[in-house]
Amino acid sequence: MASSSSSGKVEDLRLVNLVKDYSGVRAVDDISLTIPAGSFFALLGPSGCGKTTTLRIVAGLEDPTSGRVFIGEQDVTIKPPYQRPVNTVFQNYALFPHLTIHDNVAFGLKRRGEKDIETKVSDMLDLVELSDLARRKPAQLSGGQQQRVAVARALINQPDVLLLDEPLGALDLKLRRQMQIELKRIQVDVGTTFVHVTHDQEEAMTMADTVAVMNSGRIEQMGAPEEIYELPKTAFVANFLGQANLMEAEVVDRDGAQLVVQAYGNKWAVPTARAVQNEGQIIVGIRPEKLRIALGAASDTEATNSIVGTVTDASFVGVSTQYLVRTPWGQELIAFEQNLAGGDRIRVGDEVSLTWEKSHSFGLAGHENVDAGVMDLSGAIAEAVTESS
Repeated sequence: MASSSSSGKVEDLRLVNLVKDYSGVRAVDDISLTIPAGSFFALLGPSGCGKTTTLRIVAGLEDPTSGRVFIGEQDVTIKPPYQRPVNTVFQNYALFPHLTIHDNVAFGLKRRGEKDIETKVSDMLDLVELSDLARRKPAQLSGGQQQRVAVARALINQPDVLLLDEPLGALDLKLRRQMQIELKRIQVDVGTTFVHVTHDQEEAMTMADTVAVMNSGRIEQMGAPEEIYELPKTAFVANFLGQANLMEAEVVDRDGAQLVVQAYGNKWAVPTARAVQNEGQIIVGIRPEKLRIALGAASDTEATNSIVGTVTDASFVGVSTQYLVRTPWGQELIAFEQNLAGGDRIRVGDEVSLTWEKSHSFGLAGHENVDAGVMDLSGAIAEAVTESS
């Protein structure tokens, strides 16, 4: 099903120097970006980072303090929601309980007096795979089915941009994962630009072509999911998008295309191209799944970076075992080991070595807080260090 938006074609969405202040608090702080037409874009970040406010400004539900919103060449900054080629899908679905699924989807078309409503509704229900449930009421559907109805009702109006505000937050884990696949399929089939707001890292990485990680009203990093996961530019991004082991170190030498860093009596290599700074204090990062864990000392420290430590926790989660390893300097590192075979496993109290390929290291600015982006016990997000180096 090809997309045919209200403006005749799908247009880029552009935000230009967008700012939103609430009583002296800056919720959105000078955001500028272009979301290409027909892409699946995710705004990812913790509660209070400004992502939902940004979405509401695009939808016309909030006025910006300053800045502009463009869809194609059309400036929609001061246009009311009903005059924008935009539709929004909310977490609570907002379906009409007294109407059938068919009539929920047809609602917008009927209000505008459109022709050939039956064909359009039938095509849209086929797209979301709900044709056989057209005569049911919303209460007779599962949460995932209701969410697909909400998407169909929004898409049938042929918007240039579909905004999704935490659309899967009310679903259980298994259904949420199924809906991630379904939403991506629908977006590819229809070709409309999707802008998805979420705090769920898996959702963002599973569905989006591009992810923008937001923190304190700003975009810290934007790119393809694999790019920002493998090569984060800040401690906040490294910690918030998945899990990361971040260790304070100092650059002491160079060896070709690698930095030689020293940390707590260890020397490690970090590719120069994977470090945001190449001298002085630095933070060395490594993802838990890149670590290899083994009993005893490391055998090939020339080819790899290595650390010794003591296992303090081992959690079997089916596809892998997750270990916490306390280092000699007291920091606990996370390592994942895929469960490829049975037999004896490493246990709490065992002395182990952690090794990783030098090419898998990344380097962050030394002045950053290694806990930025980590959830503390109260559920708050640790503040990123703001002072300059």
